[in-house]
Amino acid sequence: MNKEEEKIQIVKDITPACNPPAAVADAFCGIGKIKTSLSWFQMIILGILAGAFIGFGSELATMVSFDAAKYVGEGITKFLFGSVFSVGLILVVIAGAELFTGNNLIVIGTLNGSVTVGKLLNSWFWVYIANFIGSLLLVWIVYATSLWKTGDFAVGAKALAIANAKVNLSWGAAFSRAILCNWLVCLAVWLAVAAKDVAGKILAIYFPIMAFVASGFEHSVANMYFVPMGIALKANASVVAAAGLTDKLANLTWGGFIVNNLIPVTLGNIVGGAFFVSTLYWVVYLRGKK
Repeated sequence: MNKEEEKIQIVKDITPACNPPAAVADAFCGIGKIKTSLSWFQMIILGILAGAFIGFGSELATMVSFDAAKYVGEGITKFLFGSVFSVGLILVVIAGAELFTGNNLIVIGTLNGSVTVGKLLNSWFWVYIANFIGSLLLVWIVYATSLWKTGDFAVGAKALAIANAKVNLSWGAAFSRAILCNWLVCLAVWLAVAAKDVAGKILAIYFPIMAFVASGFEHSVANMYFVPMGIALKANASVVAAAGLTDKLANLTWGGFIVNNLIPVTLGNIVGGAFFVSTLYWVVYLRGKK
C-alpha cells in the first residue's frame, strides 16, 4: 500500500458511521423544500399511505398485546405494544409517505429561509387531512375483517378500551403526553436521516417509537385509527360486554374524540416536534447560517 492509499484508508477509518447532527440539520432544510414542493395531489396520496401505515402499526399492537398481560405482566405488555407499533413509522420512512407529525421537522427549513410559512402550512394541511383519510380507510378495512372477534371478542375489547381511555384524558394530560410523543417521533426521523443504511434507519426508528408508545404518550395520527376503531366497535354489544365498559362510553363519540383528544394532541405534537426538535436544533446548528 502506497502513501496515498494509506491516507485514503485513514480517512475511511475515521469517517463516522452516521451523519453528524449538524449535517442532519442542514439536510432537513433540503428535505423540507422537497416536501413542500409536492403537489396537493401527491401530498394527498402519500398522506393517505402514511395514515394507513401508522394504522397498521396500531392494529398490530392491539392484536399482539390483547391477552399478553396475564402471561408477562403489564410492563412487558407495554413494551411489546410499543415494539410492534414501530412498524408504522418504519413503513413511512423507508417505503415513503407523508406523515404530519414527522413533517413538523420542516420547521427547520422555515426558520432557515428555505421554506416559506405558507408552504409549510399548506403541506401540514393537506398531509393532516390525508392522514385522517388513510387512518379511516384502514379502520373500515380492519373492521370488515372481523378479526376483532379474536379471542371471543377480546381483541375488540382491547381496541375499545384503548379508545375509551384516550377520549377520557384531561386536556392537560393529552397535551403534555403529545409533546413528549412527537419529541420522540421527530427524533426517530432525525436519527433515521442520520443513519446511512436501511438496517441503521430501522434501528434508529425502533427505539424512540417503542419508547413513546410503551410510555403511553399521545400521537395524533395513531389516534385517528385507535379512536374511530373504538367508535365503530362501540355499537357491538359483545365487544362492550367483553371490555366491561357498559354505560362507561359516554365520551366515545366523534365530538368527544375531536374535542377531548384530537385537538389537544395535535397541538401538543406540534410543540414537541416543531419546537423541541426543529427549533432547538436550528438554534444550535443553523442560526445565522444559510
